[in-house]
Amino acid sequence: MEGQKKTLPKPVIIKGEKKFKVEKILNKRVVKGKKKFLVRWKGYMAEENTWENKENLKNTKELVDEFEREYGEETKELR
Repeated sequence: MEGQKKTLPKPVIIKGEKKFKVEKILNKRVVKGKKKFLVRWKGYMAEENTWENKENLKNTKELVDEFEREYGEETKELR
């Protein structure tokens, strides 16, 4: 509801590190030879989506693989 503070989900601890749950992979791009994925974080608003390196998404490999199966592996290089 407008004007109310939204309670954000707490991170989970994996191997001693704080991790947040990925709801969905929205897009992909390549910047300077590195794949980056636009991530929708579970429990967060769209304004808080972030571009993450593929290496940062090891714990959500299934969603990354699903996105690449659906939309293909080819991406446009951005400089």
